Amino acid sequence: VQLQASGGGLVQAGGSLRLSCTVSGRTASTYYMGWFRQAPGKEREFVAIISLSSTYYGDSVKGRFTISRDNAKNTINLQMVSLKPEDTAVYYCATRCAYRTDWVCDYWGQGTLVTVSS
Repeated sequence: VQLQASGGGLVQAGGSLRLSCTVSGRTASTYYMGWFRQAPGKEREFVAIISLSSTYYGDSVKGRFTISRDNAKNTINLQMVSLKPEDTAVYYCATRCAYRTDWVCDYWGQGTLVTVSS
């Protein structure tokens, strides 16, 4: 399974970005898929997960980020609005995720950098 993330870049605070992730290889529409991020010097942080019927968001992005999926295209998207400098991070997409004591995923993309300037 391969994941290719795109859409990162530089944006001013208050602006918007849309990330996309295309999944190829052996995959299933039933897989939970999602986004995580890692800022410099910090641990990886859960951003959003989507199943076939539900979405889950990290507290820091609720109300600002929206995750969606297109199973026909094997793609997930992350629409980010009202961006803040603290949203600056490398964003990773992942698939075949499950919740244990935290979200864990089996397959990961290479990451795309989002930089929010103040």
